[in-house]
Amino acid sequence: MAGTELEKRKPTKASPHVVSPADEPSAEWGWHGTFPKGTAIAAVFTALSMFFMLTSNTVSGTEHWWLAGTGAVILVGLLWKMNKDRTSWRR
Repeated sequence: MAGTELEKRKPTKASPHVVSPADEPSAEWGWHGTFPKGTAIAAVFTALSMFFMLTSNTVSGTEHWWLAGTGAVILVGLLWKMNKDRTSWRR
């Protein structure tokens, strides 16, 4: 008779880690990935959108600084992440 507890997956050669489906529901169908290229594309698009908004006639005063600063912080964060990924010991 089946119990009410969710069973842990058995480690295999392809997947040596034991993952509980209760902790990570996606473990059942095997997806644990991220979208590094999608994240980078979204960051560049967002930063360029911030800089493009600087050309608007309705933006003035401190809004210029906020838009430019936010765009710059996004680009610096993206460059930091790309450098971290490039020099990571895991790759």
